Amino acid sequence: MKRLNRLFTGSAIAAVLFVTAVFAQTQGTAPAAGAQTSQAGKPAETKQPNARNQKPAFAGQTRAPQPPDMVKISHEVVADNLPHLWSMEFLPDGRMLVTAKAGAMHIIGKDGKAGPDIEGVPKVLARGQAGLLDVALAPDFETSGMIFFSFSEDREDGNGTSVASAKLVPDEAGGGKLEDVKVIFRQMPSYDGNNHFGSRLVFGPQNELYVTVGERSDPEPRVQAQDLASGLGKVFRVDMDGKALPDNPFVGQDDALPEIWSLGHRNMQAATLDGQGRLWTVEHGPRGGDELNRPEPGKNYGWPEVTYGLEYSGKPVGKGITQNAHTEQPVYYWDPVIAPSGMAYYDADAVPEWKGAFLVGGLVSQGVVVIHMDGEKVKYEERVPLEARIRDVKVGPDGAVYAVTEQRGGGKSTILRLTKAS
Repeated sequence: MKRLNRLFTGSAIAAVLFVTAVFAQTQGTAPAAGAQTSQAGKPAETKQPNARNQKPAFAGQTRAPQPPDMVKISHEVVADNLPHLWSMEFLPDGRMLVTAKAGAMHIIGKDGKAGPDIEGVPKVLARGQAGLLDVALAPDFETSGMIFFSFSEDREDGNGTSVASAKLVPDEAGGGKLEDVKVIFRQMPSYDGNNHFGSRLVFGPQNELYVTVGERSDPEPRVQAQDLASGLGKVFRVDMDGKALPDNPFVGQDDALPEIWSLGHRNMQAATLDGQGRLWTVEHGPRGGDELNRPEPGKNYGWPEVTYGLEYSGKPVGKGITQNAHTEQPVYYWDPVIAPSGMAYYDADAVPEWKGAFLVGGLVSQGVVVIHMDGEKVKYEERVPLEARIRDVKVGPDGAVYAVTEQRGGGKSTILRLTKAS
Protein backbone atom coordinates (compact mmCIF):
# COMPACT_ATOMS: atom_id res chain seq x y z
CA MET A 1 0.00 0.00 0.00
CA LYS A 2 2.92 2.34 0.65
CA ARG A 3 4.05 1.88 -2.95
CA LEU A 4 0.54 2.61 -4.19
CA ASN A 5 0.42 5.76 -2.11
CA ARG A 6 3.61 6.99 -3.79
CA LEU A 7 2.21 6.17 -7.21
CA PHE A 8 -0.88 8.25 -6.66
CA THR A 9 0.85 11.36 -5.35
CA GLY A 10 -0.32 14.25 -7.52
CA SER A 11 -3.10 12.24 -9.15
CA ALA A 12 -5.19 10.98 -6.21
CA ILE A 13 -7.94 13.60 -6.55
CA ALA A 14 -8.52 12.82 -10.22
CA ALA A 15 -8.43 9.09 -9.50
CA VAL A 16 -10.99 9.36 -6.69
CA LEU A 17 -13.36 11.35 -8.88
CA PHE A 18 -12.83 8.83 -11.66
CA VAL A 19 -13.58 5.69 -9.68
CA THR A 20 -16.45 7.10 -7.64
CA ALA A 21 -18.36 9.28 -10.08
CA VAL A 22 -17.65 8.10 -13.59
CA PHE A 23 -17.10 4.38 -13.24
CA ALA A 24 -20.19 3.33 -11.24
CA GLN A 25 -22.88 1.44 -13.12
CA THR A 26 -24.88 -0.72 -10.71
CA GLN A 27 -24.71 -1.35 -7.01
CA GLY A 28 -25.98 -3.57 -4.23
CA THR A 29 -25.24 -4.60 -0.70
CA ALA A 30 -23.47 -7.81 0.22
CA PRO A 31 -26.20 -9.65 2.11
CA ALA A 32 -24.24 -11.17 4.98
CA ALA A 33 -21.56 -8.59 5.74
CA GLY A 34 -22.73 -7.00 8.92
CA ALA A 35 -26.41 -7.75 8.47
CA GLN A 36 -26.38 -10.99 10.47
CA THR A 37 -24.92 -9.69 13.71
CA SER A 38 -26.15 -12.80 15.50
CA GLN A 39 -23.33 -14.68 13.76
CA ALA A 40 -20.64 -12.47 15.27
CA GLY A 41 -18.18 -14.51 17.29
CA LYS A 42 -18.98 -17.71 15.39
CA PRO A 43 -16.81 -19.07 12.56
CA ALA A 44 -17.78 -17.96 9.07
CA GLU A 45 -17.37 -21.54 7.85
CA THR A 46 -20.26 -23.77 8.93
CA LYS A 47 -19.74 -26.83 6.70
CA GLN A 48 -18.09 -30.01 7.92
CA PRO A 49 -14.35 -30.26 7.16
CA ASN A 50 -13.26 -32.77 4.54
CA ALA A 51 -10.54 -34.17 6.81
CA ARG A 52 -12.62 -34.63 9.95
CA ASN A 53 -9.92 -36.46 11.89
CA GLN A 54 -7.31 -33.74 11.42
CA LYS A 55 -6.76 -31.30 14.25
CA PRO A 56 -5.12 -27.87 14.12
CA ALA A 57 -1.65 -27.56 15.61
CA PHE A 58 -2.66 -24.60 17.78
CA ALA A 59 -5.77 -22.70 18.78
CA GLY A 60 -7.07 -20.32 16.14
CA GLN A 61 -5.26 -21.99 13.24
CA THR A 62 -8.58 -22.58 11.47
CA ARG A 63 -12.20 -21.45 11.79
CA ALA A 64 -11.43 -18.24 13.63
CA PRO A 65 -14.49 -16.38 14.90
CA GLN A 66 -16.10 -13.56 13.00
CA PRO A 67 -15.45 -10.10 14.46
CA PRO A 68 -17.90 -8.86 17.11
CA ASP A 69 -18.90 -5.88 14.96
CA MET A 70 -19.06 -6.79 11.29
CA VAL A 71 -19.04 -3.86 8.91
CA LYS A 72 -21.83 -3.58 6.36
CA ILE A 73 -20.39 -3.44 2.84
CA SER A 74 -21.96 -2.16 -0.38
CA HIS A 75 -20.70 -3.12 -3.80
CA GLU A 76 -21.15 -1.68 -7.28
CA VAL A 77 -20.11 -2.79 -10.73
CA VAL A 78 -17.54 -0.37 -12.13
CA ALA A 79 -16.69 -2.29 -15.29
CA ASP A 80 -18.49 -5.14 -17.00
CA ASN A 81 -18.61 -7.14 -20.22
CA LEU A 82 -14.84 -7.61 -19.94
CA PRO A 83 -12.92 -10.60 -21.26
CA HIS A 84 -12.03 -13.36 -18.81
CA LEU A 85 -9.59 -11.49 -16.57
CA TRP A 86 -6.86 -12.82 -14.31
CA SER A 87 -5.35 -9.73 -12.67
CA MET A 88 -5.51 -5.95 -12.41
CA GLU A 89 -3.34 -3.02 -11.31
CA PHE A 90 -4.15 0.66 -10.91
CA LEU A 91 -2.23 3.09 -13.10
CA PRO A 92 -1.24 6.47 -11.65
CA ASP A 93 -4.13 8.23 -13.46
CA GLY A 94 -6.68 5.88 -11.85
CA ARG A 95 -7.27 3.72 -14.91
CA MET A 96 -6.83 -0.04 -14.56
CA LEU A 97 -4.34 -2.25 -16.35
CA VAL A 98 -5.74 -5.78 -16.64
CA THR A 99 -4.63 -9.12 -18.02
CA ALA A 100 -7.02 -11.42 -19.86
CA LYS A 101 -6.30 -15.11 -19.37
CA ALA A 102 -6.46 -15.83 -23.12
CA GLY A 103 -3.38 -13.64 -23.65
CA ALA A 104 -4.44 -10.01 -24.06
CA MET A 105 -3.67 -6.97 -21.93
CA HIS A 106 -6.04 -3.98 -21.73
CA ILE A 107 -6.41 -0.60 -20.10
CA ILE A 108 -9.89 -0.07 -18.61
CA GLY A 109 -10.97 3.43 -19.65
CA LYS A 110 -13.03 6.04 -17.83
CA ASP A 111 -16.18 4.58 -19.37
CA GLY A 112 -15.50 1.21 -17.71
CA LYS A 113 -14.75 -0.42 -21.06
CA ALA A 114 -11.66 -2.31 -22.09
CA GLY A 115 -9.48 -0.48 -24.58
CA PRO A 116 -7.93 -2.16 -27.62
CA ASP A 117 -5.49 -5.02 -27.12
CA ILE A 118 -2.11 -3.72 -26.05
CA GLU A 119 0.38 -4.67 -28.73
CA GLY A 120 3.53 -6.64 -28.05
CA VAL A 121 2.30 -9.19 -25.50
CA PRO A 122 4.30 -12.39 -26.12
CA LYS A 123 2.61 -15.60 -27.17
CA VAL A 124 0.80 -17.16 -24.22
CA LEU A 125 -0.23 -20.77 -23.64
CA ALA A 126 -3.93 -20.58 -22.76
CA ARG A 127 -5.55 -23.87 -21.86
CA GLY A 128 -6.68 -25.37 -18.58
CA GLN A 129 -5.25 -23.13 -15.85
CA ALA A 130 -2.62 -21.71 -18.19
CA GLY A 131 -2.76 -18.19 -19.55
CA LEU A 132 -1.64 -14.61 -19.09
CA LEU A 133 -1.43 -14.33 -15.32
CA ASP A 134 -0.31 -11.54 -12.99
CA VAL A 135 0.84 -8.00 -13.74
CA ALA A 136 2.72 -5.58 -11.47
CA LEU A 137 4.01 -2.04 -11.94
CA ALA A 138 7.70 -1.47 -11.37
CA PRO A 139 8.42 0.55 -8.20
CA ASP A 140 9.61 3.41 -10.43
CA PHE A 141 6.74 3.06 -12.92
CA GLU A 142 5.91 6.77 -12.94
CA THR A 143 9.29 7.56 -14.47
CA SER A 144 10.22 4.29 -16.21
CA GLY A 145 6.84 3.02 -17.45
CA MET A 146 8.08 -0.52 -16.74
CA ILE A 147 5.72 -3.37 -15.93
CA PHE A 148 6.29 -7.02 -15.07
CA PHE A 149 3.93 -9.86 -15.91
CA SER A 150 3.79 -13.63 -15.56
CA PHE A 151 2.41 -16.03 -18.11
CA SER A 152 2.25 -19.68 -19.08
CA GLU A 153 4.86 -20.30 -21.75
CA ASP A 154 4.84 -23.12 -24.30
CA ARG A 155 8.30 -24.68 -24.64
CA GLU A 156 9.85 -27.47 -26.67
CA ASP A 157 10.01 -29.76 -23.64
CA GLY A 158 6.68 -28.79 -22.10
CA ASN A 159 5.52 -25.55 -20.53
CA GLY A 160 5.92 -23.47 -17.39
CA THR A 161 5.47 -20.12 -15.71
CA SER A 162 7.65 -17.30 -17.04
CA VAL A 163 8.07 -13.66 -16.03
CA ALA A 164 8.68 -10.82 -18.48
CA SER A 165 9.41 -7.11 -18.20
CA ALA A 166 8.37 -4.42 -20.68
CA LYS A 167 7.78 -0.71 -21.04
CA LEU A 168 4.09 0.16 -21.26
CA VAL A 169 3.45 2.93 -23.79
CA PRO A 170 -0.25 3.94 -23.75
CA ASP A 171 -1.82 5.69 -26.74
CA GLU A 172 -4.66 8.17 -27.18
CA ALA A 173 -7.04 5.44 -28.35
CA GLY A 174 -7.06 3.80 -24.92
CA GLY A 175 -4.68 1.03 -25.94
CA GLY A 176 -0.95 1.08 -26.40
CA LYS A 177 2.02 -1.20 -26.84
CA LEU A 178 4.75 -2.98 -24.94
CA GLU A 179 8.33 -2.09 -25.83
CA ASP A 180 11.57 -3.88 -24.96
CA VAL A 181 9.80 -7.07 -23.89
CA LYS A 182 12.22 -9.41 -22.14
CA VAL A 183 11.60 -12.75 -20.47
CA ILE A 184 13.64 -12.32 -17.30
CA PHE A 185 12.83 -15.55 -15.47
CA ARG A 186 11.58 -19.04 -16.28
CA GLN A 187 10.34 -21.61 -13.79
CA MET A 188 12.23 -24.80 -14.53
CA PRO A 189 11.92 -27.66 -15.27
CA SER A 190 9.23 -27.51 -17.92
CA TYR A 191 6.35 -29.95 -17.68
CA ASP A 192 3.67 -30.89 -20.20
CA GLY A 193 0.58 -30.18 -18.09
CA ASN A 194 -2.33 -27.75 -17.79
CA ASN A 195 -2.45 -27.05 -14.06
CA HIS A 196 -0.85 -25.17 -11.16
CA PHE A 197 1.14 -22.37 -12.77
CA GLY A 198 0.65 -19.97 -9.83
CA SER A 199 1.37 -17.04 -10.05
CA ARG A 200 1.65 -13.66 -8.31
CA LEU A 201 4.29 -10.97 -8.55
CA VAL A 202 5.07 -8.76 -5.53
CA PHE A 203 7.75 -6.09 -5.21
CA GLY A 204 9.37 -5.83 -1.79
CA PRO A 205 10.58 -2.66 -0.05
CA GLN A 206 14.08 -2.93 -1.59
CA ASN A 207 12.70 -3.45 -5.13
CA GLU A 208 13.17 -7.20 -4.81
CA LEU A 209 10.65 -9.19 -6.85
CA TYR A 210 8.88 -12.17 -5.29
CA VAL A 211 7.51 -14.70 -7.79
CA THR A 212 5.10 -17.37 -6.60
CA VAL A 213 4.48 -20.49 -8.69
CA GLY A 214 2.79 -23.88 -8.52
CA GLU A 215 4.11 -27.44 -8.42
CA ARG A 216 2.21 -28.52 -11.55
CA SER A 217 -0.34 -30.65 -9.67
CA ASP A 218 0.31 -34.17 -11.00
CA PRO A 219 1.83 -36.82 -8.68
CA GLU A 220 5.10 -37.09 -10.59
CA PRO A 221 6.13 -33.41 -10.67
CA ARG A 222 4.56 -32.24 -7.43
CA VAL A 223 7.11 -34.06 -5.26
CA GLN A 224 9.69 -31.63 -6.67
CA ALA A 225 8.25 -28.99 -4.35
CA GLN A 226 10.68 -30.57 -1.85
CA ASP A 227 13.62 -30.52 -4.27
CA LEU A 228 15.95 -27.49 -4.11
CA ALA A 229 17.25 -28.29 -7.60
CA SER A 230 13.74 -27.82 -9.02
CA GLY A 231 11.70 -24.65 -9.46
CA LEU A 232 8.35 -26.35 -8.84
CA GLY A 233 6.37 -25.35 -5.74
CA LYS A 234 8.58 -22.44 -4.69
CA VAL A 235 8.67 -18.76 -3.87
CA PHE A 236 11.47 -17.05 -5.79
CA ARG A 237 13.19 -13.77 -4.92
CA VAL A 238 14.98 -12.02 -7.77
CA ASP A 239 16.04 -8.58 -8.92
CA MET A 240 14.40 -6.72 -11.80
CA ASP A 241 16.65 -8.57 -14.25
CA GLY A 242 15.45 -11.92 -12.92
CA LYS A 243 18.73 -12.72 -11.16
CA ALA A 244 19.02 -14.25 -7.69
CA LEU A 245 19.69 -11.74 -4.95
CA PRO A 246 23.01 -12.33 -3.14
CA ASP A 247 21.39 -12.73 0.28
CA ASN A 248 18.93 -15.42 -0.82
CA PRO A 249 19.09 -18.45 1.51
CA PHE A 250 20.47 -21.01 -0.95
CA VAL A 251 23.02 -18.90 -2.84
CA GLY A 252 26.24 -20.90 -3.16
CA GLN A 253 24.67 -24.19 -2.09
CA ASP A 254 25.31 -27.11 -4.41
CA ASP A 255 22.25 -28.60 -6.13
CA ALA A 256 20.04 -25.67 -5.12
CA LEU A 257 18.55 -22.94 -7.30
CA PRO A 258 19.84 -19.61 -5.98
CA GLU A 259 16.55 -17.83 -6.80
CA ILE A 260 14.60 -19.88 -4.23
CA TRP A 261 13.29 -18.05 -1.18
CA SER A 262 11.09 -20.83 0.30
CA LEU A 263 9.94 -24.31 -0.67
CA GLY A 264 7.22 -26.91 -0.11
CA HIS A 265 4.36 -24.91 -1.62
CA ARG A 266 1.42 -26.18 -3.68
CA ASN A 267 -0.19 -23.55 -5.93
CA MET A 268 0.16 -19.92 -4.87
CA GLN A 269 -2.27 -17.53 -6.56
CA ALA A 270 -2.43 -14.96 -3.74
CA ALA A 271 0.41 -12.83 -2.34
CA THR A 272 0.99 -9.37 -0.89
CA LEU A 273 3.14 -7.38 1.52
CA ASP A 274 2.01 -6.44 5.01
CA GLY A 275 2.52 -3.06 6.66
CA GLN A 276 6.08 -4.04 7.60
CA GLY A 277 7.01 -4.95 4.04
CA ARG A 278 6.93 -8.71 4.66
CA LEU A 279 5.60 -11.21 2.13
CA TRP A 280 2.43 -13.17 2.87
CA THR A 281 0.85 -15.80 0.62
CA VAL A 282 -2.30 -17.88 0.44
CA GLU A 283 -2.00 -21.08 -1.55
CA HIS A 284 -4.50 -23.56 -2.88
CA GLY A 285 -4.48 -26.71 -0.80
CA PRO A 286 -5.84 -30.10 -1.80
CA ARG A 287 -9.43 -31.02 -0.81
CA GLY A 288 -9.31 -28.93 2.35
CA GLY A 289 -6.06 -27.29 3.36
CA ASP A 290 -5.77 -23.84 1.72
CA GLU A 291 -2.95 -22.12 3.63
CA LEU A 292 -2.04 -18.63 4.79
CA ASN A 293 1.75 -18.41 5.20
CA ARG A 294 4.42 -15.81 5.78
CA PRO A 295 7.22 -17.38 3.74
CA GLU A 296 10.60 -16.93 5.40
CA PRO A 297 13.99 -17.49 3.79
CA GLY A 298 15.01 -21.11 3.45
CA LYS A 299 12.00 -22.55 5.21
CA ASN A 300 10.00 -25.57 4.10
CA TYR A 301 6.19 -25.41 4.09
CA GLY A 302 5.65 -29.12 3.70
CA TRP A 303 3.80 -29.90 0.47
CA PRO A 304 3.22 -32.67 -0.49
CA GLU A 305 4.68 -34.55 2.47
CA VAL A 306 3.00 -32.51 5.22
CA THR A 307 -0.38 -30.89 4.66
CA TYR A 308 -3.90 -30.44 5.89
CA GLY A 309 -6.70 -31.76 3.71
CA LEU A 310 -7.14 -34.80 1.50
CA GLU A 311 -6.59 -35.88 -2.08
CA TYR A 312 -9.53 -35.05 -4.36
CA SER A 313 -10.31 -38.79 -4.25
CA GLY A 314 -10.82 -38.53 -0.49
CA LYS A 315 -7.70 -40.51 0.30
CA PRO A 316 -4.91 -39.14 2.54
CA VAL A 317 -2.19 -37.06 0.91
CA GLY A 318 0.91 -39.23 1.23
CA LYS A 319 1.03 -40.56 4.78
CA GLY A 320 -1.63 -38.15 5.96
CA ILE A 321 0.83 -36.17 8.10
CA THR A 322 -0.19 -32.65 9.15
CA GLN A 323 2.98 -31.69 11.05
CA ASN A 324 6.57 -32.66 11.66
CA ALA A 325 9.67 -31.05 13.10
CA HIS A 326 11.21 -30.12 9.75
CA THR A 327 8.40 -28.12 8.16
CA GLU A 328 6.51 -24.94 9.02
CA GLN A 329 2.91 -24.88 10.10
CA PRO A 330 0.59 -22.59 8.16
CA VAL A 331 -0.45 -19.47 10.04
CA TYR A 332 -4.02 -20.43 9.14
CA TYR A 333 -5.82 -22.99 6.99
CA TRP A 334 -9.27 -23.55 5.51
CA ASP A 335 -11.17 -26.84 5.31
CA PRO A 336 -13.38 -26.70 3.23
CA VAL A 337 -11.35 -24.53 0.91
CA ILE A 338 -12.02 -20.96 -0.16
CA ALA A 339 -9.89 -21.48 -3.33
CA PRO A 340 -7.79 -18.31 -2.91
CA SER A 341 -6.79 -16.01 -5.76
CA GLY A 342 -5.62 -12.43 -5.37
CA MET A 343 -4.68 -10.75 -2.12
CA ALA A 344 -4.26 -7.23 -0.75
CA TYR A 345 -3.26 -5.66 2.56
CA TYR A 346 -5.71 -3.00 3.70
CA ASP A 347 -3.98 0.13 4.98
CA ALA A 348 -6.53 2.75 3.88
CA ASP A 349 -9.20 4.68 5.78
CA ALA A 350 -12.39 4.15 3.77
CA VAL A 351 -13.20 0.99 5.75
CA PRO A 352 -11.48 1.62 9.11
CA GLU A 353 -12.71 -1.70 10.52
CA TRP A 354 -10.46 -3.47 8.00
CA LYS A 355 -7.29 -1.54 8.82
CA GLY A 356 -4.39 -3.99 8.99
CA ALA A 357 -6.40 -6.90 7.54
CA PHE A 358 -5.66 -9.10 4.55
CA LEU A 359 -8.27 -9.30 1.79
CA VAL A 360 -8.30 -12.54 -0.20
CA GLY A 361 -10.35 -13.40 -3.26
CA GLY A 362 -12.35 -16.61 -2.99
CA LEU A 363 -13.16 -18.65 -6.09
CA VAL A 364 -15.15 -21.34 -4.28
CA SER A 365 -16.33 -19.14 -1.39
CA GLN A 366 -17.43 -16.59 -4.04
CA GLY A 367 -16.53 -13.38 -2.28
CA VAL A 368 -13.79 -11.57 -0.41
CA VAL A 369 -12.35 -13.18 2.71
CA VAL A 370 -11.20 -10.63 5.30
CA ILE A 371 -8.47 -11.88 7.61
CA HIS A 372 -8.03 -9.75 10.74
CA MET A 373 -4.62 -10.27 12.33
CA ASP A 374 -3.31 -10.11 15.88
CA GLY A 375 0.43 -10.02 15.39
CA GLU A 376 1.20 -13.07 13.27
CA LYS A 377 -1.95 -15.00 14.12
CA VAL A 378 -5.46 -14.73 12.76
CA LYS A 379 -7.86 -13.12 15.24
CA TYR A 380 -11.03 -12.97 13.13
CA GLU A 381 -12.22 -14.18 9.75
CA GLU A 382 -14.93 -12.25 7.97
CA ARG A 383 -16.53 -12.95 4.59
CA VAL A 384 -18.13 -10.58 2.11
CA PRO A 385 -20.36 -12.71 -0.16
CA LEU A 386 -20.48 -11.48 -3.74
CA GLU A 387 -22.05 -14.49 -5.48
CA ALA A 388 -19.18 -14.60 -7.97
CA ARG A 389 -15.77 -16.21 -8.26
CA ILE A 390 -13.18 -13.60 -7.24
CA ARG A 391 -9.93 -13.83 -9.17
CA ASP A 392 -8.08 -10.72 -7.94
CA VAL A 393 -8.35 -8.08 -5.20
CA LYS A 394 -6.77 -4.62 -5.05
CA VAL A 395 -7.10 -1.52 -2.85
CA GLY A 396 -7.80 1.56 -4.96
CA PRO A 397 -6.48 5.11 -4.59
CA ASP A 398 -9.81 6.06 -3.00
CA GLY A 399 -9.44 3.42 -0.28
CA ALA A 400 -12.19 1.25 -1.75
CA VAL A 401 -11.59 -2.44 -2.46
CA TYR A 402 -11.79 -3.65 -6.04
CA ALA A 403 -12.56 -7.27 -6.88
CA VAL A 404 -12.23 -8.99 -10.26
CA THR A 405 -14.86 -11.62 -10.98
CA GLU A 406 -14.67 -14.54 -13.37
CA GLN A 407 -16.84 -17.33 -14.65
CA ARG A 408 -15.57 -20.86 -14.26
CA GLY A 409 -14.19 -22.16 -17.54
CA GLY A 410 -14.22 -18.77 -19.27
CA GLY A 411 -16.89 -16.19 -20.00
CA LYS A 412 -16.93 -12.52 -19.09
CA SER A 413 -15.49 -10.72 -16.08
CA THR A 414 -16.61 -7.70 -14.09
CA ILE A 415 -14.81 -5.41 -11.66
CA LEU A 416 -16.64 -4.63 -8.42
CA ARG A 417 -16.01 -1.72 -6.04
CA LEU A 418 -16.59 -2.46 -2.34
CA THR A 419 -17.20 0.35 0.15
CA LYS A 420 -18.59 0.77 3.62
CA ALA A 421 -22.37 1.13 3.44
CA SER A 422 -23.74 4.43 4.73
